[in-house]
Amino acid sequence: MPTPPSPTLPALTLRDRHDDDLPTLWRWLHAESDPEWKRWDAPYFHATGGPSTLSLTDFTAREGGRAPDPHGQIVALGGACIGQVTRHEEAPAGGGWWELGVLIFDPRHWGGGLGTQALRLWTDATFAQTGAHVLTLTTWGGNERMIRAAARTGFRECARIPQARAWAGQRWDSVKLAQLHGDRAVGHRDSD
Repeated sequence: MPTPPSPTLPALTLRDRHDDDLPTLWRWLHAESDPEWKRWDAPYFHATGGPSTLSLTDFTAREGGRAPDPHGQIVALGGACIGQVTRHEEAPAGGGWWELGVLIFDPRHWGGGLGTQALRLWTDATFAQTGAHVLTLTTWGGNERMIRAAARTGFRECARIPQARAWAGQRWDSVKLAQLHGDRAVGHRDSD
């Protein structure tokens, strides 16, 4: 499911996690004291206070050799791990509603359309692999990049809960975007 490479960037793909991704995942999920991504990916849920106490050795022992997760993939640029995508089915099972997530770790990879490409690939894969009828993505009003990426991928705002989140001394809306299976061609007409 690769995206055709641009003249300046290597191909972006989604793939199963490999054991050699573990140092990158540990760095961005546990070792960095205040990674920028946590300020945008539901920052009201992330505790502050520095890096996790989980060592690379313990993380590798816990995660290494695990079977691939069909509901989580690595976002790879030129084969190198730069983020991850996730999905889960909303209850009740079999209802056809899946919630997606996309995370690009390093801010150096933001603003160039990589998140949009990853979301487009994950949207297509989720529709193809799960029989989903509707996909949703939830963010907050301050994450305008995520809202724009979702819109470029064919998602449309379906709910906005006013001032539902407190963050950095302000109240922010919770924003839910959705895409129906029959609407998925819309996202492919939009440009990055």
